[in-house]
Amino acid sequence: MIKIAELLPPHPSALWRMVKQCGIEHVVGGMQLYAGWETMPKDFWPWSYNSLVHIKTIYEDAGFKLQVIESRPPMDAIKLGLPDRDREIENVIMLVKNMGALGIPVWCYEWMPVFGWTRTSTTTPIRGGALATSYNHEYMEHAPLTEYGIVTEEQLWKNLEYFLKAVIPEAEKAHVKLAMHPDDPPVSPIRGVARIMRSIDNFQKLLDLYPSPVNGIALCQGNFALMTDNLPRVIHHFGKQGKIFFVHFRNVKGTPYKFTETFHDDGMLDMYQCMKAYYDTGFDGVMRPDHVPTMEGDSNENPAYSSIGRLFAIGYMKGLLEAVSKA
Repeated sequence: MIKIAELLPPHPSALWRMVKQCGIEHVVGGMQLYAGWETMPKDFWPWSYNSLVHIKTIYEDAGFKLQVIESRPPMDAIKLGLPDRDREIENVIMLVKNMGALGIPVWCYEWMPVFGWTRTSTTTPIRGGALATSYNHEYMEHAPLTEYGIVTEEQLWKNLEYFLKAVIPEAEKAHVKLAMHPDDPPVSPIRGVARIMRSIDNFQKLLDLYPSPVNGIALCQGNFALMTDNLPRVIHHFGKQGKIFFVHFRNVKGTPYKFTETFHDDGMLDMYQCMKAYYDTGFDGVMRPDHVPTMEGDSNENPAYSSIGRLFAIGYMKGLLEAVSKA
């Protein structure tokens, strides 16, 4: 059964109550990362058992079931193949083991070194004057290199294989699924840093690199939509393999090099057919609305995560799910 969830930081707020009033029972959470964690005893690191049980009970006390962790320990040394990578891998393994002990089934991670999801505007006006995030690669073509200089795709694949060989056996023992999020945007390189999780073929390569029941995908529709002209077919492709572990249900308009994020009902995807594809292939995991426009009366201090926009998205997703389940 498909579970609609929401991303909620582990700090109760009015949004928690609004989401609960919308009928949401499942939550995607994050670790409480704080400055100076390295100086603390390991039992109190953000991915320690003590820290995770604290987060889990915060959600449970509010009536939510924690299904996915969508934050990560520092991982740049792993991705870049730096001398400190084995220590970072130890932290990832600690996280996975503790998730397994607490029954948290999915960890969403990504392979974007140095910087994560990138936009060139957070104030692009769309329907009714709502503000959306957008990307225009022309603004990045002459951007300076990062401190790491040129990072090649070959380096990233080699380091990913090293990571998978170290972590997947531990994840199998812990019964925790690893869901790889795509590059955002799916363009390579940006500022000299290559991106490898940017095509359908490369995601299949990821699955084939280390075949395992716990090696899978976080299917972020906003990025996958820019990789294909037939997302429902892609959902069927990976869904039939049982490799979709987590879904970001969102919509966009444009190309990998120039796109705008939209309301869920106003982009280039056929959202009904996408929902139907998940349903028809037996996806029984968590999906959450991802980036949403900032609507009238809400703050744009946290672009793409407007509270009102999220409530609109939740209602839209619930309607689609009911429609496909009764068709």
